Amino acid sequence: MTASVAPVAGVHIAAGTWREDLRGVRVVWKRELLRFFRSRIRIVTSLAQPVLFLFILGTGLSPLVQGGEGSNFDFRTFMFPGVIAMTVLFTAIFSAVSIVWDREFGFLREMLVAPVRRGALVLGKCLGGATVATLQGVIMLALAGLVHVPYAPLLLLTLVAEMALTAFALTAFGVLLASRMQQVESFQVVMQFFVLPMFFLSGAVFPLSRLPGWLQVLTRLDPLTYAVDPMRRAVFAYVSPPASIQLVLDPGITWGGWRLPVLLEVAIVAVLGVLMLVTAVTQFSRAD
Repeated sequence: MTASVAPVAGVHIAAGTWREDLRGVRVVWKRELLRFFRSRIRIVTSLAQPVLFLFILGTGLSPLVQGGEGSNFDFRTFMFPGVIAMTVLFTAIFSAVSIVWDREFGFLREMLVAPVRRGALVLGKCLGGATVATLQGVIMLALAGLVHVPYAPLLLLTLVAEMALTAFALTAFGVLLASRMQQVESFQVVMQFFVLPMFFLSGAVFPLSRLPGWLQVLTRLDPLTYAVDPMRRAVFAYVSPPASIQLVLDPGITWGGWRLPVLLEVAIVAVLGVLMLVTAVTQFSRAD
């Protein structure tokens, strides 16, 4: 009788090639998705604040645009793109908190000694956080009909693409800040310092027209402004508000009286995202 020999599992030896880097990106990206789908309470609670802003604050501010030619225009329609940006903003940036958790509990050190470039780990983290934030934004799109935004396929595709780009840039920004943080408490304080000003200065809940000079300067320095405006212009192209209302609520972003085209605004967000990613990779490449 001959003894049966159990098959031996193959051993994969990492060689530090670009294929290994892509595998590292995929693993980190998949880990972010698993963390998201396994926490249903996180999905629900992260949508609570945007819903409150849209239906409570939006309804309360609606009388500001009531009357005259724009009497039939719902102010929540104006706020809808800003609330989507808000959903993406909070989800994308706070997804980076897992980096600080991993550092505190030692898991990050195990990731850093993996035979892949650290840039691959950062890219996987940014793609994972951006995917999660985009999914959260897509869930908010289901409420579009309640605020008189049509479910036009081209409009929805445009908003999803703009959300994905915004989510990537914001996640890269969060990863950049988290790369040097040692405690979760410190990260949360720093995030609140950046997140709330970015949100309120972006024109998400109030129009950018008729602002005082100093506030106009701050809104144009806010990167999120260049993400909210393309979304709002896409929505307004389908809801067709009265001219007087559109002039007030959708003035666009101007530099010296010149209104920026959508492609330039999107390019600004993309460039900022790449710069944040490169800087975050540089931070992670240092000895930890």
